[in-house]
Amino acid sequence: MIVVTAANGNQGRLLIPKLIAAKLPVRACVRSAASAERLRALGVPDVLVGDVSDPAVAARAMRGAQQVYHIGPTLHPREREMGLAVIDAARAEGVQHFVFSSVLHAITTDLVQHEIKRDVEEHLLSSGLEFTILQPANYMLPLKLRPVFARGVFELSWSLERRQSMVDLDDVTDVAHTVLAEGARHHGATYELVGPGRYTAHELGAILSRVLDKPVEVRQIDADTYLKAWVGDGDPRRFTHQLRVLRSITARYSSHDFVGNSNVLTWLLRRPPTTFEAYVRRQYATARANGDASSSPATPS
Repeated sequence: MIVVTAANGNQGRLLIPKLIAAKLPVRACVRSAASAERLRALGVPDVLVGDVSDPAVAARAMRGAQQVYHIGPTLHPREREMGLAVIDAARAEGVQHFVFSSVLHAITTDLVQHEIKRDVEEHLLSSGLEFTILQPANYMLPLKLRPVFARGVFELSWSLERRQSMVDLDDVTDVAHTVLAEGARHHGATYELVGPGRYTAHELGAILSRVLDKPVEVRQIDADTYLKAWVGDGDPRRFTHQLRVLRSITARYSSHDFVGNSNVLTWLLRRPPTTFEAYVRRQYATARANGDASSSPATPS
């Protein structure tokens, strides 16, 4: 049995079908009944609803499991507690292999989310469990492309001159599937997962313009504005942790590049990793097929 936490999130929605297709037994952990129904519709019969930061819930999640893929839910204020509780429960249950989705350069502790994942990594290393740690770069996310397709505007919440490395989540979940399927071959490993290239926002904008065949404006926004893309019109006072995370990203990424190397990902995939341009072309084709992409040129503000 493979337990996947945050199973209806960005990674889980891609990973779960791959595990099912490989006929690997899966238990999905989610926090809402709506997420549970979606996963059952995908063919997951074993779904646990609850907050895994609660030791009792974490214990139920780990019961009978041989492997765990733990994903800390994005921007969740109890992400650290969830990670520690799941590791403790896995150790108590005698789980054979704990795979943790961390982040590239977790040692960079002026980034709030990185400090949390660094603490979870340390707890895992001290647990005595067989482990594999995956450290992906910034995700290529559809969320960041929606303003591009709809309005011809590419927005980032940090300096447009700083360079960043990115990774396609489909590649990350391909690696996760391989690590879980092959097991012992990956025990004790920590893998940096980085796609090709190191780009400024202007270089990313040029790629977007080429794919869309029209001008794309590149714009810097602040963390508070970016938060609205995640939470909509919710009361900002309810999202103090999320805002702290995003403001720390703005500060760090505006003063330092955030880059890595694609060699490890290439080796694990046994193929070239997805480029940013290939990712955008795939997402743009999907958006156009769904009627979510504008065909009109960008209007400078």
